Amino acid sequence: MKKRISLVFSIIAALSLTLTACGGGASPAAGNGGTAGQESAKKIALIIRQNLGTFSAQYIAGVKSEVEKNGGQLTVFNADGDLAKMASNLDAAVNQHFDGILIDHGTAEALQQGAQKAVDRKIPLVLFDTDIKIPGVPIVEQDDEKLAELTLEKLAADTGGKGNIVKIWVAGFPPMEKRQITYAAFQQKYPDLKEVAAFGSATTNTALDTQSQMEAILKKYPNKGDITAVWASWDEFAKGATRAILQAGRTEIKVYGIDMSDEDLQLMQEENSPWVATAAVDPSNIGRLQAETVFKKIKGEQIPDSVKLNPVLVEAKDLPKDKKVTMGDLSQYVKEWGK
Repeated sequence: MKKRISLVFSIIAALSLTLTACGGGASPAAGNGGTAGQESAKKIALIIRQNLGTFSAQYIAGVKSEVEKNGGQLTVFNADGDLAKMASNLDAAVNQHFDGILIDHGTAEALQQGAQKAVDRKIPLVLFDTDIKIPGVPIVEQDDEKLAELTLEKLAADTGGKGNIVKIWVAGFPPMEKRQITYAAFQQKYPDLKEVAAFGSATTNTALDTQSQMEAILKKYPNKGDITAVWASWDEFAKGATRAILQAGRTEIKVYGIDMSDEDLQLMQEENSPWVATAAVDPSNIGRLQAETVFKKIKGEQIPDSVKLNPVLVEAKDLPKDKKVTMGDLSQYVKEWGK
């Protein structure tokens, strides 16, 4: 009998040790994700309208690198171009109590209510190319009017202010709407530059769709001199137009674009490339600055409501002929790049 009682106590003692080893007791600083005195990683949500093209990829990479530099964790909510889904993603980020929220290419119509909800809950919010206006919510902008002005004035200088142009543009995006304002003023300033065609749409394969549409335009205007230049308000548009012109052998038509990536640079450097100039801000710098700003907000620092980056005009003639340039070494050839 004594042996049985002793065996029972041994079993109970063993079970007690096993439960303790498996974490049955409270861990240090429970709830903060680490040991006592250690601050948990900040959770940052990036709410994007759509992830299209290399510009978006480099922008997201810039956000990610800055978040990780600050010891944070990034979650990307991609709406695939659906503004209703984007609004739902913003609500989800607010309800999940992220420490900071970044919004890319949203609209006030779709996101104003969700943005206000984030502010009411004291969640730091920073916007990029988004037309929401809430006091205390910083907006990082590329200065879209200046981007358009740089390329359009270069086009006018190269053509002597005369000729037929094709505009590739799409409505419904805040930066595009701002670029259109500059384009409208350009048309008034240079009446001898006639718009003979205009098209553009943001799709899941914008560059390829633009190429097909540009091929149709070239067939409609088959003669040399029918089209002098193409103004593309986005680099995905410029890529499609450039490839169509190259394939058709119509390189007398010059392309002027907006935004920049490694892929764009390679296309500009191709032999006889019609893409002669583009205005841009380094997309990775945009992402880094936006993420840096939200961490400053988290720390309680005072930030101006508008943070603008100065665009730079990149011309094909300034790029080397004997090597392929990347975004990483572009500053060697364009001195203002990355500043």
